[in-house]
Amino acid sequence: MSKKTNYSYVGVSFIILLFGIYFVPKIIDRISNKDVVRDESRSEDINLNPKKRPGNLSDLQFIEINEVRKKVPEFSFTDQNGNTVSNKDYEGKVYVLEFFFTTCPSICPKMNANMVEIQNVFSNEKDFGIASFSITPHIDTPEVLKTYADSNGITSPNWHLMTGDVDEIYKLANEGFYLYTAKDESVDGGFEHSGNFALIDKNGFIRSRSDVQGSPIIYYNGMISEEEKVDEEGMEQQITWLKQDIAKLLKE
Repeated sequence: MSKKTNYSYVGVSFIILLFGIYFVPKIIDRISNKDVVRDESRSEDINLNPKKRPGNLSDLQFIEINEVRKKVPEFSFTDQNGNTVSNKDYEGKVYVLEFFFTTCPSICPKMNANMVEIQNVFSNEKDFGIASFSITPHIDTPEVLKTYADSNGITSPNWHLMTGDVDEIYKLANEGFYLYTAKDESVDGGFEHSGNFALIDKNGFIRSRSDVQGSPIIYYNGMISEEEKVDEEGMEQQITWLKQDIAKLLKE
């Protein structure tokens, strides 16, 4: 796993590739504030106009690419119980999505400790789920994932730890969500990936809250706990935000 500072360079390349010249000034501003890790992509602020917020729609933004709301791509993998799980199994549910691997020596334990905390807060919500995709499927068989789940307090029937074709998983991460994932033998664990969580609404759309400038934060930093409050670089935890925003989407 690479150091967190490396994610800034990776994040910048994906942002520029995806959203182009229009957002470059904002990207540069974010780099100067060491805020690229959580802002791996951009969209227009479409929720500030109340006329565009029908019914019980919350103030959380949709993510738009070329004026099209970004939806979770289709996927189908095998979970820790040996069952086939697809995006259709999450229809009607609010869920949080991540990429990880069981032998990760650095950020994954932090991410999944935070995810377990989120699981426990919403343990009575049948319409809440979690999707975790292994980026080392050659190691993380259903049996390995089951042992990992049992050892790490993963109890929700709606939390699926998934494995499958490595190319499909990497495509889902890098092209479906622009959450960087790659094999890199020079880093601890031999692989690197984003430490961010994606929040998905009941209709399969990626959602997020706005920052102080009115732009969506896009993804939520999953590496810093509420107890830690801030990391060594001064970035504040976003797990509290994520819990609040899950609650908002559950009411939609």
